[in-house]
Amino acid sequence: MDVMRDAEGGTKADLAVIGGGLGGISATLAALRQGLSVVLVEELGWLGGQLTAQGVPPDEHPWIEHLHASQSYAQLRHAIRDYYRTHLPLTPEAAGRFILNPGQGNVGTLCHEPWVAVKVIDALLAPWEARGRLRVLRLHRAQTAHTTGDCIDALTVRDIDAARSITLEAKLFIDATETGDLLETAGVEHVFGAEAQADTGELHALPVADPYDQQAITWCFAMDYRPGEHHVIDKPEGYERFRTLQLACWPGPQYSWVLSDFVTHEPRERPLFAGDTDEPSLYDLWHARRIAWRRNFAAGAYASDIVLANWPQMDYWEKPVVGVSAADAAQALEESRQFSLGFFYWMQTEAPRHDGGQGYPGLKLRGDVLGTADGLAMQAYYREGRRIRAEFTVLEQHIGVAARPGADGAEPFFDSVGIGAYRIDLHPSTRGRNTVDIDSFPFQIPLGALLPQRMDNLLPACKNLGTTRITNGAYREHATEWSIGEAVGSLAAFALARQLPPRAVRADRGLLQDFQQSLRNQGVLLAWPRFGALTPTLRTGYRFDARCQG
Repeated sequence: MDVMRDAEGGTKADLAVIGGGLGGISATLAALRQGLSVVLVEELGWLGGQLTAQGVPPDEHPWIEHLHASQSYAQLRHAIRDYYRTHLPLTPEAAGRFILNPGQGNVGTLCHEPWVAVKVIDALLAPWEARGRLRVLRLHRAQTAHTTGDCIDALTVRDIDAARSITLEAKLFIDATETGDLLETAGVEHVFGAEAQADTGELHALPVADPYDQQAITWCFAMDYRPGEHHVIDKPEGYERFRTLQLACWPGPQYSWVLSDFVTHEPRERPLFAGDTDEPSLYDLWHARRIAWRRNFAAGAYASDIVLANWPQMDYWEKPVVGVSAADAAQALEESRQFSLGFFYWMQTEAPRHDGGQGYPGLKLRGDVLGTADGLAMQAYYREGRRIRAEFTVLEQHIGVAARPGADGAEPFFDSVGIGAYRIDLHPSTRGRNTVDIDSFPFQIPLGALLPQRMDNLLPACKNLGTTRITNGAYREHATEWSIGEAVGSLAAFALARQLPPRAVRADRGLLQDFQQSLRNQGVLLAWPRFGALTPTLRTGYRFDARCQG
């Protein structure tokens, strides 16, 4: 059916997806392809979440160019490259590269400008909007859930600009918000922060559970560099305090080129530039997340390279943002913004230069790349949020190399609905703990981790699935989030076609096998291949290149 609207502005659809990040987009597209009508709600003006509004170029596994989790994710990546080839002035050499990396950033093989991904995502959704099967509500936020027993009947969302409310009715609801907001709004059982080792048995869990031990957030920004010009911003609020702020476990102040190594915790120097700014480097910051390399484009098209900053020096760990009052969260978010601006100001005015001087006044914030006036991303980069209490919870023992002695791969899940791969990567915490960055095996996404223990018609579509804080550090990156969303969007269509609650699919082996075959038919991989070039890596675990830290 099409999306229906009543005279009061209410909306009725088969599926309501709350949150327009990668998981929400993937869930929406999967459901639409399989015949559902969908209303998609996003509080920002941009869709795409961490890929766009949060300013984080794709962090992907080392085999991404040869082995995609699904055809739909491969199509997204192809469409981004195709946009550059069709609409932007690439050099003939760059346009001819099969693996086009617009920024030549070394965090991944597709470092690109966020606004390009926004246009691609909008284009993917446009045909469905034109047909009346999809309604996208930008600048709307979930306000109240109307529930009966174990079901959500309707959801009231508020238009942020117009200050009016709309009621959404749907058969199924998907929480694809960045911090699992709908879980709290609808009273869905969930956890946040760190679990206790006694409860999970995980090697790297804390001795005592602490919900307010949460990973640092980062407010990213975009910049370019114009030597000889002066673009120094006003001194940010709180700068004098921020410039000396130091984690007890770090070798010095956070505003420095010397940081704590992610893995070893030894001091490690990562300057902005290491020699020629056009020469790739494993160690400097400029090349890590460069999203536009001027030499990939016609002469004069780009005055400078463009870089997205998402670096440890900007990790804000002083206050948690999940599970606190709205006022406390707002204060923490504002301090995070000022902390990132403070680091940018430090780079402009005080940072040791690669040529022996002090400060880079030619650094310029590029808000146009992020759709903002101030150069910062629209939204903070959240590494964790609320997680459902699920029928099955993924533990470190299922995917961690050290936690699986003698194993040659991750735990195989009978109910796999997708795959992912990333290190277990936890940034400094709000309790002052240092990073946890450890080997993990490429893994599967179990259907049981997508099913709340009680609520019958709500599904998670991103990092709010049934993981622990430890394993969430591996399941939170771009490609895996897309796969989670695709699985739940497909599950919604499969269950509604049979007039069953989603949990019934996992409970019946015949239904489960039918659902898994429907995913395969869509081009979704449910298991990692164990042959050819991947065999040695899968048997011994893997380490991402030092360039591929998130």
